[in-house]
Order: sequence, then structure tokens, then C-alpha cells
Amino acid sequence: MSESRRPLLPGPAAPLVLGAAVSVQFGSAVAALVFPAAGPSGVVALRLTFAAVILLALLRPTLRGRTRRDWVLVVAFGLAMVAMNSLLYHAIDRIPLGPAVTLEVLGPLTLYVALGRRLRNLLWAVLALAGVAALGGGSVAGLDPVGVLLALGAATAWAAYIAVGARVARAFTGAQGLALALAVGAVVAVPLGLVSTGSALLDPRVLALGAAVALLSSVVPYSLEMAAMRRVTAGNFAVMMSLYPVIAALAGWLVLGQRLGWLELLGIGLVAVATAGATSGARPVTPRPAEDGDQAPPTAAG
Repeated sequence: MSESRRPLLPGPAAPLVLGAAVSVQFGSAVAALVFPAAGPSGVVALRLTFAAVILLALLRPTLRGRTRRDWVLVVAFGLAMVAMNSLLYHAIDRIPLGPAVTLEVLGPLTLYVALGRRLRNLLWAVLALAGVAALGGGSVAGLDPVGVLLALGAATAWAAYIAVGARVARAFTGAQGLALALAVGAVVAVPLGLVSTGSALLDPRVLALGAAVALLSSVVPYSLEMAAMRRVTAGNFAVMMSLYPVIAALAGWLVLGQRLGWLELLGIGLVAVATAGATSGARPVTPRPAEDGDQAPPTAAG
């Protein structure tokens, strides 16, 4: 097998998703530094724009020879990313991160059950949901109702991101489809960011932090996720998303000194068991081979 025909990244899907989750949490920490200056919409605009520029420059995706279906997938994937990021950031602006992520994970878990159509899938999804609920405090009572609705909207967008992303991952070589979708997302997000934030987006410090957020929260994790989507079904990938709040809890403990009680530790254990059970014995998906003239896929750092 030639270098250009190898899969995006070697290995099973779980380590790829784990790496994506770790990268996203560090990206969230950097994003928090930008919120006061740029607001949620501004951060989304910077994140998607810088990510698109980085991947387009690295990959130079081929535009010719694409079918109408390919372009529909790219546009749908880009819109899903804009919606997912915007709704979650606005939700976090109103409610704590833990409950917001708990509600958002409902989207992937619901998708997992819908695609599986088996009692086994439902059991693993319920177990993962119980673990995530424990990590998020177990209750949404007393939260800002608008924030709750925004988080539920992000859950729907996350499910769409997985469902469409799985198709993009198999229709395009490497991360070329991702690069094009990020460009679509940037075209939509930048006007929203400018209307919301104005000239603050052009501040050198804000731009530098926005580039860091793009690298940690989009370029690295999205590339890892696209590689993972090639290795398992969309349903199994969906339930693996419950690893994200687990990494958030561990990062809070290690970096911020936030104590983990017995309920949080139980939640981590439940999610770990559910993820292992859902992906054990899953039939791997054969990656799409590169076509003549395709660019070689990037490494994880790209």
C-alpha cells in the first residue's frame, strides 16, 4: 500500500476519540479567555475561520470531479458545525458547563439508539446517559430555561454532525471534506460574529487566541474524529461521544483542582463501561481508498 493510500490515522477508533476529547478540553480553556472580548459568536467565527485556513492550506483539496451529492454533504456538514458550536457556546453563557454537556450528549446517544434498533444499543445508551448525568450533577432543575433549550439544540446539531460527518468521511479522502466544510462554516459564522462583536475580532490578542482555539478545538479534534468515523459505524461513534464530559471532569480535577466526588467517579466508570460495551465487537468500516491525484492525508498534528 502506497503512502497516499493509507488510512488517515492508524489504530482503533477509541484512542482517536480520546485524543480528540483531550484536545477539545484544552481548547475550551483557551476559548474561555476569549469570551469576554469576542463573545460566543465571535469565538465560533474565529474558530471555524482559522481552522478552515489551516486545513485548506495544508490539504489543498481537489474541487474538480466532485458530485452534487458530495457538495450537498459538505454544505450540510459545515452548517451542522456552525449550529453545534454556536448553540453550545451560547448555552454555556447561560448555564454551567457540566449540565450543558450533559444535555448535549443526549443527541449522540439518541442517534446511537436510533441507528442500532436493538435492545443492546438502548442498554448501553442508558448506561452512558446515567454516567453523563452523574458527571453533570444529575439534575437540570433551576437552570435558565433558555440555556437548557440552547443545549438541547446543540444536542440535535451534534447528532447531525455525526450522521453527516460519517458520510463525508467516506466520500472524501483524508480530511479534505472536513476542510471544505469548515470553509462553508466560516462563511456563515463570520458575518454573525462581526454583527455580534464588531471590530473586537480584529484585536491582535483576540486573533492569536482564536487561532489557538481553532487548532485545539477544531483542527486536531475534528481530524481525529473523521479518522474515527472511518473505523466504526456512526452509531458506535455516537456513543463514544460520552467520553467528552468524562475528559472535562478529569481536566477540571487535574488542571483546575475541582474535586471529584463519589458520584462523579461513578459516572466516569459507567461511561467507560458503556463505551467499551458499545464498541466491543463492532464491525470496522473499511476506509475509502485514495483516488489518483488525491492529496496525502495529514497527520494528527495537521
